[in-house]
Amino acid sequence: MMKRMLRGVLCLVIASGAVPLLAQQAPYDVFPDAEPPYYRVRYDASEQDGELQFAVNYTIWVPPGVERLRGVVVHQHGCGEGSCRSGLTGAFDLHWQALAAAHDCALLSPAYEQPQSADCQLWCDPRNGSAAAFLRGLVDLGEQSGHAELSSVPWALWGHSGGGHWAGGMTLLYPERVAAAWLRSGVPLLEVNPDRPGIRPHEVADAVLGVPIMCNPGTKEGVTVKDDRFAGVWPANLAFFGPVRKRGGLIGVAVDPLTSHECGNQRYLAIRWLDECLRLRLPEQAGGPLRAMAAEEAWLAEIAGTETAAGGDFRGNAVEAGWLPNGKIAALWKSYVTDTAVPDVTPPPAPIKMSVANGEVRWTATADLESGLAQFVILHNGREVGRVPDQPRNRFGRGLFQDLQYSDTPAQPLEQMRFEHVQAVAGNADQFQVISVNTVGLRSDGQQ
Repeated sequence: MMKRMLRGVLCLVIASGAVPLLAQQAPYDVFPDAEPPYYRVRYDASEQDGELQFAVNYTIWVPPGVERLRGVVVHQHGCGEGSCRSGLTGAFDLHWQALAAAHDCALLSPAYEQPQSADCQLWCDPRNGSAAAFLRGLVDLGEQSGHAELSSVPWALWGHSGGGHWAGGMTLLYPERVAAAWLRSGVPLLEVNPDRPGIRPHEVADAVLGVPIMCNPGTKEGVTVKDDRFAGVWPANLAFFGPVRKRGGLIGVAVDPLTSHECGNQRYLAIRWLDECLRLRLPEQAGGPLRAMAAEEAWLAEIAGTETAAGGDFRGNAVEAGWLPNGKIAALWKSYVTDTAVPDVTPPPAPIKMSVANGEVRWTATADLESGLAQFVILHNGREVGRVPDQPRNRFGRGLFQDLQYSDTPAQPLEQMRFEHVQAVAGNADQFQVISVNTVGLRSDGQQ
């Protein structure tokens, strides 16, 4: 075997012979508990050619009370041991759960047990066994959760880095199943690239052209900064975008103006974009086909600029411009590519199910779909007595109740909705209020 540094991504190229069984490296077993509404399956690595060479875990969250699921939102981490570990908490992300619940969808997060030095292509190319393992996981998780429809419902795919390669590859392989795909800092190859030996190109079937796809590189990944470690991401995005768009594909580009390979604030556009695509694409009848996007609603946008216009009013070359589903998303897109400050004028949902016992206040809350959750403010008899957390954290973007890791997943241990207060005694819950605060500073009405 020989190691090659390919545009900032460490790959392991197998020179000849069979691919060896690759063992996990700890700690891939440090999961949050998977009690309903969470479910988990794990499959061992295979030694068979064409099957997945890494062990993989699939954790899914099913919105309580949903009788029949309409789809699955998939949050796929990137390459390397650190990113793979971050996949352990993807299904526990409250903001992504809000997106899934809004459409009666489950939230699924894979976590591959990839050793740091192993070739990421062994899982991020779905043809190397990860597609088959994913499909198997949907069947088994359907049996566990009592939602057998998981094996047949559509997917909304999000992927970072190698996960973007995987999500794009799954879109190319199964376009009839994909409602939309968001590719953060990673795309599949469509042509043989001598700089990337051993990576097989994909083909674009006609059915792919009707699937909404968004490419989301950081500006330092080759757009405005040419010597960044990940500067090859932008050329790869152009090589993917161009052929798909020239054939009329529903593909756009949203350049993050602040970042390199880290995810930054992308979720504030990604979730809104996926929300709109799911609203417009999910079948009207259970088991029916995905609906087509309305061509007359489309807007176009400069792929490395900030200008947008309704499709018929765009002054540039339409096949060189990025596709957006409508004017509403175009306005959000423009805010994001300018400074990532995607606006929100609606307050978050108020917390529910508050209880007070033994000096501790507990509650349950749903994240604001538009802006997520930053923190909770606790009042006692109308006076603020604390905040959870005291200071929202996230070194990659806006501060959050759930601090984020590199691949856009909550840090462990997961933040809990509870507050210790010495004045609290059993039976005086009416003296307390818990107020949700989203990431643009808007507050809920509070829970009495």
